[in-house]
Amino acid sequence: MGDHHRTDNSIAAFEIDPDAASGRHRVPSAGPGAGVKAGVVAAATGALLVGAGQMGAGTAAAAPATQNIAGFEIPQGLLPEGIEIPAELSNLGLPPAAGIEVPELPDLVAQVNAQVQQFTGSFNPVSSNSGTVQPVSGTLTSTFGNRWGAHHGGLDIAAPIGTPVLAAASGQVIDAGPASGFGLWVRIQHDDGAVTTYGHVNDYQVAVGQRVAAGQQIATVGNRGQSTGPHLHFEVAENGAKVDPAIWLKARGVAVTWVDNS
Repeated sequence: MGDHHRTDNSIAAFEIDPDAASGRHRVPSAGPGAGVKAGVVAAATGALLVGAGQMGAGTAAAAPATQNIAGFEIPQGLLPEGIEIPAELSNLGLPPAAGIEVPELPDLVAQVNAQVQQFTGSFNPVSSNSGTVQPVSGTLTSTFGNRWGAHHGGLDIAAPIGTPVLAAASGQVIDAGPASGFGLWVRIQHDDGAVTTYGHVNDYQVAVGQRVAAGQQIATVGNRGQSTGPHLHFEVAENGAKVDPAIWLKARGVAVTWVDNS
């Protein structure tokens, strides 16, 4: 009794490997599982190296569908055969829709505007190839020539107040405002030297010196000045002499639409 010294020889002997490197506290595993464990470690190490190589290859070519995308690896066989993911998308936070290309959408607004311009440019029943247009729509009530014992120097076309008055051809506005006998008028000198006059207008939308195009609205029909009813007085002068506006328009290919009630 009292003897605490044990002589049990079942305790395994502990041996220190004198050839082990400094700081190495584990001895190699021995036994049936040692080779399997070593193989797993080697395979894992190889997989990491392959994954790192794939992540570092930043090329513009399409990468296989098994590449890593933002840390997420798409397993082999998950995507349909032949589908590839562009490598440029590998830095996005979410996997892209593999193999799907978004077509470039057409500029629908530009197409609609072009069609509208084409339609409005061709729809002008009183225009001509010479760039001359009928100045107003209405009813012809007085022609060029003798009238009531005096010379009438233009055409009178009756129309409701506010009916648009158009520039008969392109040119420059030389008068716009009050005029004796006409109340208000607009006069345009055209590129060929001819001058057109638009009298008795209710109001006008142009200014002296302004460049206008054929068919552009310049005024509206009125009943100002010495007038017996709403109408447009339309005159044409060439080389300073008044000419028949009906002949002038016809010579330029304009087929007028107003009703002749002169």
